[in-house]
Amino acid sequence: MCYHSFSLIFWGEIMFSRVASVGLFGLESYLVEVEANLGAGLPRFDIVGLPDTAVSESRERVRAAVHNNEYDFPVSRITINLAPADKKKEGPVYDLPILVAILKSTGQLRANTDNCAFVGELSLNGEVQKINGVLPMVIRAQREKVENIFVPYNNRHEGAVVKGINVYPVKNVRELLDHLNGVKLIEPVSEDDYQELGVAHDLPDFADVKGQYQPKRALEVAAAGGHNIMMIGPPGSGKSMLAKRIPSILPDMTFEESLETTNIYSVSGKLPSGVSLVKARPFRSPHHTISPAGLSGGGTVPRPGEISLAHNGVLFLDELPEFSRSSMEILRQPIEDGKITIARVAATYSYPCSVMLVCAMNPCPCGNFGHPTKPCTCAKGAPARYLSKVSGPLLDRLDIHIEVPAVEYDELSSNEKAECSADIKKRVDAARKIQQERLRGSHISCNAKMTSAMTREFCQITDDAAKLLKASFEQLGLSARAYDKILRVARTIADLDNSEIINSDHILEAVQYRSLDRKFWKN
Repeated sequence: MCYHSFSLIFWGEIMFSRVASVGLFGLESYLVEVEANLGAGLPRFDIVGLPDTAVSESRERVRAAVHNNEYDFPVSRITINLAPADKKKEGPVYDLPILVAILKSTGQLRANTDNCAFVGELSLNGEVQKINGVLPMVIRAQREKVENIFVPYNNRHEGAVVKGINVYPVKNVRELLDHLNGVKLIEPVSEDDYQELGVAHDLPDFADVKGQYQPKRALEVAAAGGHNIMMIGPPGSGKSMLAKRIPSILPDMTFEESLETTNIYSVSGKLPSGVSLVKARPFRSPHHTISPAGLSGGGTVPRPGEISLAHNGVLFLDELPEFSRSSMEILRQPIEDGKITIARVAATYSYPCSVMLVCAMNPCPCGNFGHPTKPCTCAKGAPARYLSKVSGPLLDRLDIHIEVPAVEYDELSSNEKAECSADIKKRVDAARKIQQERLRGSHISCNAKMTSAMTREFCQITDDAAKLLKASFEQLGLSARAYDKILRVARTIADLDNSEIINSDHILEAVQYRSLDRKFWKN
């Protein structure tokens, strides 16, 4: 169907239409009304409502897509308004709703689009391209009682997560218009389009780790309570190997956690193709050359950084002192608050970053400081200068510090089978279940995230344990933050022991995990 006489018929008349779309502001989504107005005057195509460059360029993509699908593009004064006009509109997601609004304004599309929303980028021939952030967009549309939303075909898996809304996958403009005109209907996404990125079955297993019983115990405690941990040891002692096995003992993600993580990956464009929901806890291990913006998130339009991509999972920083000071210090507030805020002139963006921070480092530049057999070749004072690259405030935010010694030959050559990850995970799951019951209704799921008030309420200790904690506090010169963290770690140890009351043994083990930094920093 082609309307060759369109410009003559409607020239001088004011034609108006409105269709719905969805915009993104960081991780937050909001409904956008795309208004098209055709009026008399010299031919012109304007887009208003705080569009960025990508939105402004929609004019050429929409114009070409209309022509290449045998529809007439109006020769008149065209004004597109993206409301609300006080929010910055970013990206090419408005191509599809702009095209629909223009065709409705010209009368070339007469279908009822009430209770419908449209998102998608257009190629010049009218194909609908994949975009970022479809999952939070569909969730917002569903919450706003929109009945139907049209998304790019390659984003259909994300839409399959959300129930209570019809999600129509669109391959091209012709297919969409045929559906709206009732010529050939598009089938909405179904359960067949739902694909989970589940927990991998080939994760590295703790059964492969020879020796290192104390570090493995510390990692079990860290996983059970969601605690941050620092591992210090010489090269080749197995710090990275241990860290890579942490995901194999972490509790399975809840649906809410999966949805939060998937939202972040959807917005950042890192959701694997064909995946609806991320069920595997992320494990991010950025190189020490990463910039502060790469770690925290940034750019002209800030995108999630590595710390947010690790949300509900593990952020592993190997060779911690090799990271720039600014990169390390940028972690201090986010790991406390569980979110990171990025301020720009135009707006402020917040991204969640509730992570288990795992750090590893050598005790000195050569790595042999404190080694039982290899001498340290560093200059006098070099180990202290190397360790001082990690600031005290950052170290104070790491709940557990554990030494990972060099493995002896007898342990490496032993045929004894170490405990597997599955057995460790059972104990971790049991401890987490206790914590979830205790913290029910508080939106906190593990001991490491407890507030000071919760710590006082739930960390009840015996008199002997209190005396031991006081002596340790005074002897080690611990901070108030370290005091709280010792109690929370002891609470986790007690949960692993299925004990309601924290006793002296639990406090003793928790203090042991805080004394390592004093040992190295004093030398």
